[in-house]
Amino acid sequence: MADDRWNHNTHYHRLALRWAPTARSALDVGCGEGRLTRELHAAGTPRVTGLDVDAAQVDRARDEARAAGVGEPSLRYLVGDVLDTPADEQFDLVTCYATLHHLDLDAGLRRLRELTAPGGHLVVVGLAGVRTPSDIALSAAAVPVAAVVDRTRGVWDHGAPMTDPSHGYGEVRRLARDVLPGVRWRRHLYWRYSLVWTAPRA
Repeated sequence: MADDRWNHNTHYHRLALRWAPTARSALDVGCGEGRLTRELHAAGTPRVTGLDVDAAQVDRARDEARAAGVGEPSLRYLVGDVLDTPADEQFDLVTCYATLHHLDLDAGLRRLRELTAPGGHLVVVGLAGVRTPSDIALSAAAVPVAAVVDRTRGVWDHGAPMTDPSHGYGEVRRLARDVLPGVRWRRHLYWRYSLVWTAPRA
């Protein structure tokens, strides 16, 4: 897929796409207009579900999927809150990009854990608040890089609502390590962090 829609979130889609060829099913939480769902399907996941609370964004995702020549059941889109939708399903790959900060942190992480099938993978790319001197330094370091790259590549406006995160990086890291034993945490450029976790096999 041509990289015609780049921003600080899509830059990290590669963290999820590495698992797509071996995943039989995937769920993208907070899918918006569905770019990542289409990428996951194109990369080899046969059944991909997108979930978002914004019905207008889900309509856009369905339109984009149809335009790409892909429909249900290969690409399915649901309107709902991840805390209760979808019900009684698990997925080999669960992705959550720039969405966790819209949820209660503890409940959100536990729900993402529940949705990940045994042996499956969870990939979260999120935003967090600046709380410590090291947070400030790392955030400041991203400014000149982002200024150059954003101007060179252009930044795609995905159209989804924006909300400032209420949790700091340290709080997210500590709770993720409690809820997701063995999780791999990384701090990234463009004011993002990632959590990558493999669910224990039954």
